[in-house]
Amino acid sequence: MSEILSELPPIEEVYDPNSEAYSIDPTPQCLELAKRGRLVWYAPWQAWIMTRMLDIMACWKAEYLSSDFYDWEFAPPRPPKDQWSNFERAFIGHSLVADHDHHRLVRRVTAPAFSRHVVDAIQRRIEPDVQKLFDELGEPDSFDYLEKIAQEIPFISITRTIGVPEKYWPDIKQVILTFTETWNPTISDERRESARQDSNRAIEILKDVIAERRLAPEQDDFLSVLLKVEEENEGFEEWDIITLVLALIGAGSDTTLVAQQWSVYALLKNRDQIGAAMESADSFSNAFSEIMRWSTNSKMGFARYAPQDMQILDQAVSKGQMVLMMPHLKDHDPGYYDDPETFDAKRVFNPDVLFGYGPRFCIGAALAKRQLYLTISELFKRFPNIELAEEPERDTGDHNAVTFKRLMLNTNI
Repeated sequence: MSEILSELPPIEEVYDPNSEAYSIDPTPQCLELAKRGRLVWYAPWQAWIMTRMLDIMACWKAEYLSSDFYDWEFAPPRPPKDQWSNFERAFIGHSLVADHDHHRLVRRVTAPAFSRHVVDAIQRRIEPDVQKLFDELGEPDSFDYLEKIAQEIPFISITRTIGVPEKYWPDIKQVILTFTETWNPTISDERRESARQDSNRAIEILKDVIAERRLAPEQDDFLSVLLKVEEENEGFEEWDIITLVLALIGAGSDTTLVAQQWSVYALLKNRDQIGAAMESADSFSNAFSEIMRWSTNSKMGFARYAPQDMQILDQAVSKGQMVLMMPHLKDHDPGYYDDPETFDAKRVFNPDVLFGYGPRFCIGAALAKRQLYLTISELFKRFPNIELAEEPERDTGDHNAVTFKRLMLNTNI
C-alpha cells in the first residue's frame, strides 16, 4: 500500500472541494481522496479525513470522538460556567453536545415527537404556507426556484414545525439564517460571534414562546409534543427543549436549502424517474437518498474532534485535531454501488446512512424529507411540464456543499 501511495501525487494537488472542477464533477476528486487510505491528513483544513463507510459507521456507533466544537484545537477558549450566556448553556450544557447517557435519554423520551402521526400533523400545518408561496408565484413563463421557493421554505418549515407564532417570525428569522455559523470552523471569529449573538436573541424568544405555550399546550406542533414529554419524564427539562429546537434550526436551515435545489435539479435531469420518486411520501423518502447520492454535493462531511492523543485507523491523531467523516466519498464508487452513474429512484440503501447512523442518527430525518416532498410535489402539480431553463452555474462559496447561484426553470404553461 505504501508503494502505491508514494506513486500518487500529493492529495492537495488533486483534491480541492472549493474548486470549480469539484463543483462541476466531484467524483474524480472524491475517488482520488479515497485512494489515499482509511484516514488521510489534509493540510489545507488541518484535519484528518475518514474515507471508508464501515469505519465511519463504527465511529458513529462507538462515539469515540467528540462532537463538542470546543474540543477542537483551533476553537476559541471554552468559557467558564459562571460566564455562560444562553448560547453556552444550550451548546455546552445540554443535548446538542450532551454526554452520551443524557443524549440517549433525550432520544428515547422524545421519540413520540417524531412519530408518523406528528409528521402528518406538521405537514398539514406547512401545506397552506407552501400553497400560498406558489399562489404568490403565479404562472410565470420562467422563474428562479432558489429565489422564489427554495430560500423561503426553510424559514416556513422550521417556524411552523416548531410552532413559533407569526408575531415572532421577524425576530427569529436571522438565527435560522446564521445558526450553523456558530460552529463553522472555516469562518472568522467576528462572523462566528455575530451568529452567537443571533442565537442568544433567538433563545430569549424561544423561552417566551415556551412560556406562552405552557398556557395553551395542546397544538399540533413539535413544541406541544415536547412540553408533554417534559411533563412525563424526569431528567428532561426546558433547556433540553431549547437545544432540540436549536438542533432543528441547525439541521433545517442551510441543509434544507441545499436539499431543495438538488432535488429539483436531479429530478429534472432524470425525468423518467419523477413518477417513481413522487409516487408517495414513502417513495420520495427513498428517492431523496438517491438524489443526494447522485448529486454528491457535500464538501466537508461530519466534523469530530480527538478528545485525547489516540491511534485511529493506524494513524497517530493528536488531542484536539479535527476528524472529518466523509460518507459521500463512496457515492460514485463502483466498488460500493452498482452502476453509480445511473440515477435510480428505487435504488436500495442498506443501510441508509444519509442522515447518520447509530446513536447520533438525525432524529428529525422524517420531518426533513416530508417537507421536501410537500414542496416538490406542489411544484410538479402546478407545473407538470416544467424543465430546466439552463444548466445552473455552480456557487463555490458555500463551506459545506456545492450549491447553485440560481436555478432557472421554464414552466411551459
